[in-house]
Amino acid sequence: MTPVHRNLHTKVTFLGLEFEDLILVLALAAVMNLLAHFVNGNAHVFGIPLNVFMEFIVPALAVPFLILFKYGRPRGYLTDLVRSFFAPKAWCALERDSELTQPYVVEEEE
Repeated sequence: MTPVHRNLHTKVTFLGLEFEDLILVLALAAVMNLLAHFVNGNAHVFGIPLNVFMEFIVPALAVPFLILFKYGRPRGYLTDLVRSFFAPKAWCALERDSELTQPYVVEEEE
């Protein structure tokens, strides 16, 4: 007999976020890092230089926002939400196709 662990189906999370969410936070940090290089070096926010604020504080604030945003939602919600923005929209299957001008099926007359 081999013992089977009961925690095989547990969710893997870090700071309450899934792996995909942490990838989003890292991507936000990279974008903020790029934007910080285009900002004037003398700008300050709350006494912190703006480039440091954008590189570290904004992604750190994104983690609690994502935790609150995803509260009560199923696993993979953020990935499905992003996919829904980029997926083609099909509103109704009965609607006539505006790009299809020729009949798709041609019936032969006898």
